[in-house]
Amino acid sequence: MKHNNSEKIFKTAQEKMPGGVNSPVRAFQNVGVNPPFIKRADKAYVYDEDDNKYLDFISSWGPMILGHNHPLLRDSLNEASVLGLSYGLPTKIEVELADLMIDAYPGLEMVRMVNSGTEATMSAIRVARGATNRDKIIKFEGNYHGHNDSLLVSSGSGMLTYNVPTSPGVPNDIIKNTLVCEYNNLASVEKCIEKYPDEIAAIIVEPIAGNMGLVKGSDEFLSGLRRLCDENGILLIFDEVISGFRASYQGSTAINHITPDLACFGKIIGGGMPIGAYGGKKAIMEQVAPAGPIYQAGTLSGNPLAMHVGKTMLTYLRDHPEVYDDLETKGAYLVENLETIIKEFNLPIQINRCGSLMTIFFNDKAVNYFKDVQNCDFKAYEQFFKLMYERNILLSPSQYECLFLNIMHTKDDLDYFIKAFKESVMEIYHVS
Repeated sequence: MKHNNSEKIFKTAQEKMPGGVNSPVRAFQNVGVNPPFIKRADKAYVYDEDDNKYLDFISSWGPMILGHNHPLLRDSLNEASVLGLSYGLPTKIEVELADLMIDAYPGLEMVRMVNSGTEATMSAIRVARGATNRDKIIKFEGNYHGHNDSLLVSSGSGMLTYNVPTSPGVPNDIIKNTLVCEYNNLASVEKCIEKYPDEIAAIIVEPIAGNMGLVKGSDEFLSGLRRLCDENGILLIFDEVISGFRASYQGSTAINHITPDLACFGKIIGGGMPIGAYGGKKAIMEQVAPAGPIYQAGTLSGNPLAMHVGKTMLTYLRDHPEVYDDLETKGAYLVENLETIIKEFNLPIQINRCGSLMTIFFNDKAVNYFKDVQNCDFKAYEQFFKLMYERNILLSPSQYECLFLNIMHTKDDLDYFIKAFKESVMEIYHVS
């Protein structure tokens, strides 16, 4: 593959934007290559400025569950755009999208639309603090909830990739109210609550962690969090920005059967458009302005373009449950074949999967905790990424992210991935 055009663009970009990108993980620094600059995308593929064609397993970090450039979503955007791009005033379509979300997600009685997952989690934390009149929150090592100050402590995603556990510019006065516990370790939460009784407003958690690689919250852990919150007047917040409407149409709740007090969404609910949302019990959400005293606003919140595409997306997913059956079948097929190769050559590789989400960990032990992720062989992942990239397969440039399947991945695509995987790991581990 030639990357002449991407290299030229990247060189210019580095002079105009920090690191040449608008989000850190896109820089590909962690895998020692420069990023391809994408020109277009269609179905299961993306095409760069040098016209290289990649089999894509990033899927815009999740929202492209129907594949790229789906005609249904494209037509919805075109139809909405001729009516105007933004009004800064309420629209009927906002109510219709909210109704779809409320109907789908257990415990969701009211919703507020925002513009990103970061804005959703930031707002949910403010609501929790205002509703409980408490300041402290609990989060978990390796869980990433966006780049707002109070949650940028021991985070996952790009924060782990670039070894910045707490970003400069985050005031100590804010960090002191963020308590960090161990994911999937309920005892660490119990001790934290014992130390700060009546001071904790909320526990925020990724019920299906997707920012330290895919690590599911155990049933015992999540049900324990629900119990501890109920016993101590703490609000339970599920960050479903990645898992919402992707792990299932009901997000994690169809898998763990736990209902949070508040939930945060993004990615899929806009079909790829910039969007976020948070919501929960009516008694809590009615405290948000203008209904109540907790202020949160946004000029572009409920943008009509995102609302139209989001409504089209969720309506389709609601009416076509076979989407999730298809993704489950593809995910199971892929993992079964990869694990056959792993066992054949006795390779130190683990695969975690939940529906259409999965992570290939270069580790000789099961990955259930943040410390397990930290013990992965990141050099091996870098080699793996490069070898797959040379075979025109695009994976996350970080061991700390997920691989995302979409319905446009064909059996031939998966078989090509399996073949490339076998060739790549055989080269990494010098087996034949």
